[in-house]
Amino acid sequence: MPLPLTIWAVSDGRAGIENQVLGLAEAVARISPAKIIKKRVRYTGLYDRLPSALKFFPDQMLAKGSDAFEEPWPDIWIAAGRATIPHSIRMHRRSKGQTFVVQLQDPRHDLKAFDLVIAPEHDHVQGSNTLSIIGSTNRIEATKLSNAHKVWRNRLRNLPKPRVCVLVGGRSKAYDLNAAHAEIMAAEVRAAIAQANGSVLLTVSRRTPLDARLVLEDALKGLPGIIYDGQGDNPYFAFLKAADHFLVTEDSVNMATEAAATGKPIQILSLERRTLGSGEKFEDFHETLRAKGISHPFNGTLSGKPYPPLDETRRAAEYLLEMHRSKK
Repeated sequence: MPLPLTIWAVSDGRAGIENQVLGLAEAVARISPAKIIKKRVRYTGLYDRLPSALKFFPDQMLAKGSDAFEEPWPDIWIAAGRATIPHSIRMHRRSKGQTFVVQLQDPRHDLKAFDLVIAPEHDHVQGSNTLSIIGSTNRIEATKLSNAHKVWRNRLRNLPKPRVCVLVGGRSKAYDLNAAHAEIMAAEVRAAIAQANGSVLLTVSRRTPLDARLVLEDALKGLPGIIYDGQGDNPYFAFLKAADHFLVTEDSVNMATEAAATGKPIQILSLERRTLGSGEKFEDFHETLRAKGISHPFNGTLSGKPYPPLDETRRAAEYLLEMHRSKK
């Protein structure tokens, strides 16, 4: 029996980025035994602002609390985010070619520096060592959702159906969510859930502006349901399991992809564009979901049908292992 693989899951520690690398690493481990070690890259303030190309000595630029990179090197390196690029591109040399280097998202760097680049279709990354997937890799799988649901079962079991999970992002380079827009959106969401005699499961992200979050919480608190305010245990995975329907803001590829992994109807909540022409890549992503019958725009009424769950993470894990074995 072969020894378990050692996988380093490397990110800057932000939840949305770290979940992508952990999700892929965990999917690999479900196929082939593996030990996963989480690594976080953080630079000191001065060096953090430098572009990746100018981080000539990335180990010396790390901030206190950042994880060290030293032998024994892993069998597989899975990384995502700008902070990891300087370390990813040096991994071949440091490991003398023994580590299989995987970079998620568009690295905006010479693709030859990596063994495999796994990027969203809407990033249009092309090369002999690339794999394009719909959305992003994630940690969604049946056992994880069921275990999370057990913790919240008593609070969820009596909520009227349909249970509508509202996943809200917020301000980004392409989109914005101010209080005025949040008020309109919340009124439409509340009316749709009330009309269906359902309940709400609301969770916001770190990018949700405080004033918009307060508007949403205030407008929806009169409905049966659970509103997660960021305090205490996070019910996100339990919400995904319990939900019958999803309403997801258009700014978050991660949340839409994670909801799509459940096979339950998704409707997309529109946000304001920050600049003319911004959000085009996101529109490409949502067009793909619409074409597959996974999601469609929210028009004030709950609608949609179940579909085969989207499991791009497993597809990416299988492809990664195939390439890793062929390299050996």
